[in-house]
Amino acid sequence: MPEDVKWYVVHTYSGYENKVKVNLEKTIDNRDLHNLIHDIQVPMEEQVEEKDGKQKITLRKVFPGYVLIKMIMNDESWYVVRNTRGVTGFVGPGSKPVPLTEEEIQSMGIKDKPVDIDLEIGESVEIVSGPLENFVAVIQEINLEKGTMKGLVNMFGRETPVELDFNQIKKID
Repeated sequence: MPEDVKWYVVHTYSGYENKVKVNLEKTIDNRDLHNLIHDIQVPMEEQVEEKDGKQKITLRKVFPGYVLIKMIMNDESWYVVRNTRGVTGFVGPGSKPVPLTEEEIQSMGIKDKPVDIDLEIGESVEIVSGPLENFVAVIQEINLEKGTMKGLVNMFGRETPVELDFNQIKKID
């Protein structure tokens, strides 16, 4: 059963926000942790500066010293994030990370990465990660908000229902 994916806030050394994002993305790719850590954001906003009578638009970090991570919290994901260079810890009391509430996510203007998925119900996809790797699933239901699909996998001569994240499947050409 997939655990809940939630947004967490990580504290970083000042000026290390983008380095933490890049290092974490590399670790996720190297260790194939896409099913645990879904998105990493350093929220930015445009700021108009005036210099010598000219207006210049620059990007400014909304929360300097913080990185937002959408992930499933477990020992492995906690360890990977916590031990990324530049990370000083999760935001929360003691060592217990506290996920952001829906209201906090909305008030911060966090937008989930738009999912660009070209799948249709009834279509077959190959499972590329997880315990059912290399099996083929037939899509029954697509949930764009959660980034998941429900489908049937033919195992041992019978159909078995599965729920998979979009990053666990690939279209069969």
